[in-house]
Amino acid sequence: MGAFVALVGKDLQIFFGDRRSVILTLAVPIAIASFFGAIFSGAGGGGASEAAKIPVMVVDDDRSAISKSIVAGMEKDSALKISTVPLDQARAAVQSGTTAVAVVIPPGFGEAAGRAFLAAAQPPEIGLLFDPSRTAEVSMIRGMLTGHVMEAVGQEMFSGVQGRALVDEALANIDAINLPADQRETLRSLLQSVQRFNQTNGVTGTQGLMTVPYTVNENAVTSRANVAYNSYAHSFAGMGIQFLLFAGIDLGTGILLERERGLWKRFRSAPVSRFAMLGARAMSGTLLTLLTLLVSFGFAMVVFGVRIEGSIAGFALVALACSIMAATFGLLVSALGRTAAATRRVAGLAVLIMVMLGGAWVPSFIFPAWLQTVTVVIPARWAVDGLDAMTWRGLGLQAALLPTFVMLLFSLVFGALTLWKFRWEEA
Repeated sequence: MGAFVALVGKDLQIFFGDRRSVILTLAVPIAIASFFGAIFSGAGGGGASEAAKIPVMVVDDDRSAISKSIVAGMEKDSALKISTVPLDQARAAVQSGTTAVAVVIPPGFGEAAGRAFLAAAQPPEIGLLFDPSRTAEVSMIRGMLTGHVMEAVGQEMFSGVQGRALVDEALANIDAINLPADQRETLRSLLQSVQRFNQTNGVTGTQGLMTVPYTVNENAVTSRANVAYNSYAHSFAGMGIQFLLFAGIDLGTGILLERERGLWKRFRSAPVSRFAMLGARAMSGTLLTLLTLLVSFGFAMVVFGVRIEGSIAGFALVALACSIMAATFGLLVSALGRTAAATRRVAGLAVLIMVMLGGAWVPSFIFPAWLQTVTVVIPARWAVDGLDAMTWRGLGLQAALLPTFVMLLFSLVFGALTLWKFRWEEA
């Protein structure tokens, strides 16, 4: 036991003896987590600031009542920043990356859309010029555009001058529509009712008749009512796990450097068991990674108001499990690696991939469905989920048990692989 404690103390003494390394180890995750937290919360830092609007250019080559109504509806949308421009300017803006999407309303769109709305005619097309690197924004804008088009076309058909003319035209040509007789008569009856309604009420009395039949009451679900989502809690969880794993890599490559310098021979010649030698490294790695995580969250609590809204005991369990998992990951790196330099590069890439798939960098909903399923075997995902549950989600101790168990299971697997693959005999 005395040798075990001495080995742990030696690692801690080496770590704290390099002041620059200590400062970088603690400061870098804090700086990067602060950066990501600011990105996802806006300048206010707590999620209360106004979200940035998505810039969208609109090319209205139709200039009909319907197209003008579509543009007006999009301009009122709080999530969009609309500018109407010529086609060439819109294409150049998308190509240069200054805007994500340009909506192109072609000539004759309003009239064609009205006919399709009333008589199942061939629907016209709206063009979308988009930046292929920003597909998430394209999907959002496509959904918003559908709502604005349906509202504008419906409004015009039931209350506009152009709509009245198209209703009259549809009634005059209804016998030419390729529909069963009973469906044709039903459609005739419907159009006649719309025609009588317009004739009775005129245009001025029916504005607002066809609008989107609901509004949205948005409520962010956090730990409890009136507690705003603090994006820094998630960013510090993600970046904390990333740098815990990087610290694990430092642990593993440190063992490889000792082997390259011949120090491992001396350790093996000492009256210390193999299990004690690796166990001491795992203990010192756990203590150092736990310190890094706690310092990071301590900074977030003091500066950015992050709080453990859930179980404090659960947070402690998850943090400890994260540190053990990172330390055993470092031992596995030392068992599988050959040289320190090459191993650091490969292991660093592996950590970046794990953290990205764990949802620390980008939301996991942008991943393909199969990839979202694969992330259940990524320890970083369980670590981030566990820390989120104990901080801004405000969940109880039971929510910490599964992430803790899974990370300890990963630790057990990493440790077993280390004992199996570790090269004791090499200098």
